[in-house]
Amino acid sequence: MSKKADMGLIGLAVMGENLALNMERNGYTVAVFNRSVEKVDAFVAGRGAGKKFIGCHSLQELAENLERPRRVMLMIKAGAAVDQMIGKLLEVLEEGDIIIDGGNSFFQDTIRRTKELAQKGIRYIGTGVSGGEEGALKGPSIMPGGNPEAWPYVKPIFQAIAAKVVGDFPCCQWVGDNGAGHYVKMVHNGIEYGDMQMICEAYWLLKNVLGLTAPELHQVFTQWNQGELNSYLVEITSEIFAKTDPDTGKPVTDIILDVAGQKGTGKWTSQGALDLGAPAPTVAEAVFARCLSAIKEERTAAAKVIHDDSTTPYQGDRQAFIDAVRQALYASKICSYAQGFQLLRLAAKEYNWDLHYGEIALLWRGGCIIRATFLEKIHAAFQKNPALANLLVDDFFGQAVASCAKAWRQVVAQAVLSGVPVPAFSSALAYYDGYRSACLPANLLQAQRDYFGAHTYERTDRPRGQFFHTEWTEDCGKTVSGTYNA
Repeated sequence: MSKKADMGLIGLAVMGENLALNMERNGYTVAVFNRSVEKVDAFVAGRGAGKKFIGCHSLQELAENLERPRRVMLMIKAGAAVDQMIGKLLEVLEEGDIIIDGGNSFFQDTIRRTKELAQKGIRYIGTGVSGGEEGALKGPSIMPGGNPEAWPYVKPIFQAIAAKVVGDFPCCQWVGDNGAGHYVKMVHNGIEYGDMQMICEAYWLLKNVLGLTAPELHQVFTQWNQGELNSYLVEITSEIFAKTDPDTGKPVTDIILDVAGQKGTGKWTSQGALDLGAPAPTVAEAVFARCLSAIKEERTAAAKVIHDDSTTPYQGDRQAFIDAVRQALYASKICSYAQGFQLLRLAAKEYNWDLHYGEIALLWRGGCIIRATFLEKIHAAFQKNPALANLLVDDFFGQAVASCAKAWRQVVAQAVLSGVPVPAFSSALAYYDGYRSACLPANLLQAQRDYFGAHTYERTDRPRGQFFHTEWTEDCGKTVSGTYNA
């Protein structure tokens, strides 16, 4: 009898197909299935020809071709499709088998599915997989969470196919119970939104304030990638500016419509931050920037009727401004990551997850979209102080931002003077200034809330937890509203 497969994989789109090839290259036999079974035949006869793949035309056939306990990985569209596929798999799987969701599922769905499937004797893993097409094939970042009983059966495969960094460390470690893996992937994607928006703002400033051409931008980003900004996104940005459209001879960036798409994970991160009361303005602004880009026709019409002659051109040193933008990008990036890890800390408390932030930083060091050299510095910060409240109070990051602050402020100020929108740069700066402020104008805000709604306030000269109300007018009563934070 022929050898059964080590892993079953459902969904042969770009990510699923490349993950299957990655597993096979690392010595595993993979049984593959796709709802459109012609894709199975095309894959086995094409990229999978002569390799250790078992093409299956039904879920029953898939189950029959898997070693026990069966391991089945779903690489399909998040949402209802996952629940539907799980329902069908329950008809062919047995107690002790393992279902793995490798898509970008909402973490609350993963919490629910882990619990429901445990009651049926099925062990469930919800895992983030980052790195795009190339990462899936050559080594992605993998962030698994769910039922810990399933991890030993999946660990060898996942760690074999994951990216490796820092002394062959696999960018795949167990993240935590139920929805922890998908939550960490969600925050990764939120940080990714911020990173991409900040790089776009740096580009837009250099193009519109200094008039840099695509070849010049290629040189700038190539140089930036040699220093503290070394990262996958800066690297590919430099390559993008070197690409010319064969039909027009123009830089490809000049012929791409300025309308950004999104698949929801950045929005989920912002909503998750609001739910936990976590300040994450840079991710939110990155999401809103994409939303603003989407109303292209409305913006085009507005540009014809809204004229502003108040802008001031930059008249300083060209190279000095380029360097200032680099510093602004670095400082903003640190603040964006600080917000992301602060959100993870609050989520760990809320959902009772034992998250290891230094290890999470290393999970993102290779394979994934936000991989960057300075993630090793984040790892070091949490190794030094596992209870670190915020990256901004770490010695390295605090000093790094402080050294960039003057240039950062000059860049944001010049952007305002030039009429160039920089929502991520400016929100990151506002976050930095707000976080380092012992006092904020929320005292007036509480006074306003108490005035119109008797919401009460705490006093600076009394212990925390005691609440007071002022009778602001002759007509107000002594009854006060309950004190709580939604």
